[in-house]
Amino acid sequence: MHPEPDFMPRYPGSGRLSGKSAIITGGDSGIGRATAILFAREGAKVAILYKDEEETADAEETMRLVREEGAQCFAKMGDIGLSGVAEAFVAQAVEEFGSIDIVVNNAAEQHYQEELTDISEEQMERTFRTNVFGAFHITKHALPYLKEGSSIICTTSITAYRGQPVLLDYSSTKGALLAFIRALSANLAEKGIRVNGVAPGPIWTPLIPASFPADKVEEFGKSTPLKRPGQPNEVAPSLLFLACEDASYITGQVLHPNGGTPVS
Repeated sequence: MHPEPDFMPRYPGSGRLSGKSAIITGGDSGIGRATAILFAREGAKVAILYKDEEETADAEETMRLVREEGAQCFAKMGDIGLSGVAEAFVAQAVEEFGSIDIVVNNAAEQHYQEELTDISEEQMERTFRTNVFGAFHITKHALPYLKEGSSIICTTSITAYRGQPVLLDYSSTKGALLAFIRALSANLAEKGIRVNGVAPGPIWTPLIPASFPADKVEEFGKSTPLKRPGQPNEVAPSLLFLACEDASYITGQVLHPNGGTPVS
């Protein structure tokens, strides 16, 4: 990618996640990588799940950067759309870390299609399996290990609020995640487990050049009030805030690092 995304934290850590363990899906690149490094800088042990062999080099680089922050880390490859993969990932995190305190449902895929009639049933199902079923599987398998004070965070999107005419299935999945956040937060409130989300606007990640035509990539993010796309390290602090005790009275909410676009 040119330029390379900015994913390194901007400030020294202050121990806000000291002693905590976090699992992050889609943690090999983009927002997931920035979040993994930031969580590590703040004292967390970090496990990342990534999809396939093509992403192994990215995952290894993320692990290197996390370990440079002094954190314990491991990465596992697998399709988050499969319940067994999620279950094995959670089990390994518990075995290696002894506990899980933070769940970040970040894995996602998107496919540019200008017409609804061009979206195949297979594509629609694939997008939902990764973006929605994956969050369900991870959360379901992690839940028995979570306790009062634990945090679940889902990466939804501005498209859940405003739609995106060339990302019809992706926008639909992000709307489903928004409803999941709101419903699950109410379901788990009595247990003291918080559930929140982050809805980024246009963020410069590898997903963008991989899924948009070149002319669209050239203009990506320029329609925001800030006239540019955001960087992964401009989103990760929102996840940190929701993960740590600073957000102890916040659940069922969504933060909007989107370059200034009003949403409701």
